[in-house]
Amino acid sequence: MAHDIVIRGGNIADGTGAEPVRGDIAIDNGLITAVGDVGGKGKQEIDAEGHLVTPGFIDLHTHLDAQIGWEPTMTPVSWHGVSTALLGNCGVTFAPCKPTDRELLAGMMETVEDIPKYAIMTGLPWSWEDYGGYLDAIEKLKPSLNMAGLVGHCAVRFNVMGERAVEEIASADEMKQMADIVAQSIDSGAFGFSTNRLEGHRLPDGRSIPGTFADPVELEIIGKEVGARNALMQAVGADPSVIRKMSEASKGRILFSAGGANEPGSGKRVAEYLDKLCEGRDITAITQVRGSGFMFGLQGMLPFQGETWNMLRKQDLAGRLAAINNDETVQKLVDEGKAETWVPFARVYYQGNGATPVYTANIKDNVAAMCAASGESHAEMFIRLSKESNGRALFTWRMFNQDLDELGELFKNKNIFPSLGDAGAHVSQFIDAGWSTFVLSHWLREKQLYSIGEGIRRLTSAPARVIGISDRGTLAVGKRADVNVIDFDNVTELHPEIVHDFPGGAPRYIQKARGYKATVINGQINLLDDELTGARAGMVLRHQG
Repeated sequence: MAHDIVIRGGNIADGTGAEPVRGDIAIDNGLITAVGDVGGKGKQEIDAEGHLVTPGFIDLHTHLDAQIGWEPTMTPVSWHGVSTALLGNCGVTFAPCKPTDRELLAGMMETVEDIPKYAIMTGLPWSWEDYGGYLDAIEKLKPSLNMAGLVGHCAVRFNVMGERAVEEIASADEMKQMADIVAQSIDSGAFGFSTNRLEGHRLPDGRSIPGTFADPVELEIIGKEVGARNALMQAVGADPSVIRKMSEASKGRILFSAGGANEPGSGKRVAEYLDKLCEGRDITAITQVRGSGFMFGLQGMLPFQGETWNMLRKQDLAGRLAAINNDETVQKLVDEGKAETWVPFARVYYQGNGATPVYTANIKDNVAAMCAASGESHAEMFIRLSKESNGRALFTWRMFNQDLDELGELFKNKNIFPSLGDAGAHVSQFIDAGWSTFVLSHWLREKQLYSIGEGIRRLTSAPARVIGISDRGTLAVGKRADVNVIDFDNVTELHPEIVHDFPGGAPRYIQKARGYKATVINGQINLLDDELTGARAGMVLRHQG
């Protein structure tokens, strides 16, 4: 019998937590039809000898809701072994949406997630009003990866309350209307509901986004409808009391963003907090896989203020390179750079200019320490390294999870997963979309924080369970054929770079990977030898209850 695809002779980590076992995988009609010793030939054969074979990775935190409209290949995550992405996190979605609210929702997504409003307005079809219509519209775009979606609190509140949604407390009737819309959205395919209580996430006019200060009773009423449908509630910025209330109301799965691995002892302290919060409840936390925050470089954001620096901001990379090669301009930049800056350089780290970025510098090896050792000012070092690298040098302000040793202690906890790549958002500010590759290269290969089996489980079947997906996440007969073939000894992220491929030429960071022999999506090869094939076999997944 000839199979559509045979992945031959790999080390199979099936996603259950079991350790790798050598074997083959046969794929037919988009499904896994055999695991083990597969006879016969495949119409396509993938030689996996010496490679790790895993289920496709499942990304619990993306904001690809807009980008999927004009870039259905869903890069960068499609370069990093991701087969299924969860959209609609943090309460910000484009559905439900009355025609009069389109500009408002697009503007909110721009200020909260750094996705250009022009790109959103021109790059999406805007052919829907309810959540099911949004899924129908995305389905017509034929994405290359699978997507699952959450319906966002902000859009639901605007739909019910209009302008009053921003700052007012909802009436009992309005809370019921919101719960009904969430229920209808889940019934039409949403995998759950997301909310946002971070005051710093703001509308274009500076006010905090709708739902930030909503009465927790509102979330409890919504939560009952979510729980009745065995769906997910996701939150960012919610304090422990609100998370508990959401859990008690829904009696189901809660997903939230955490962090705090910043100083000695913080990893164990946050882990102990999670144990108490999650005990007896189905609550899962996620956090960034490494120190994360704004990224600076001559090709992107500049960390200094002043007349000459502001002039530099208006230039493209070629113009900036010319400027820093002019001695008179450099002196002005250095003088202005010595003035007070908004960037704390004791928390900024040089990630190099090589083929692969340096993400693992010790917490003491920051830019302030580098400058003290070299005798340079911060601006002098920034300019010198930018010159030497022809503008490729990049620096990361670790706003979150500054200490990787403490982060490792935190990741040992059963209640928190490495994730939070934010793909599709903050596109000109930083890039963490290669999070899954960093887990493989750093936490599994270098630090051996998890066994291979457990590490792969945390990338596959565990997040599939959190979302509520039952036909993916493990390599077993009858499951959907989402499969990775990985050169585990060499897999790594490549250096980020700015491109201008969003509508209107808006900039974004991209980051490719090395070491992915193949990624199969629904039985079609989506990526081969680190390059996309052009296949568009992804599915818009819909919650089934």
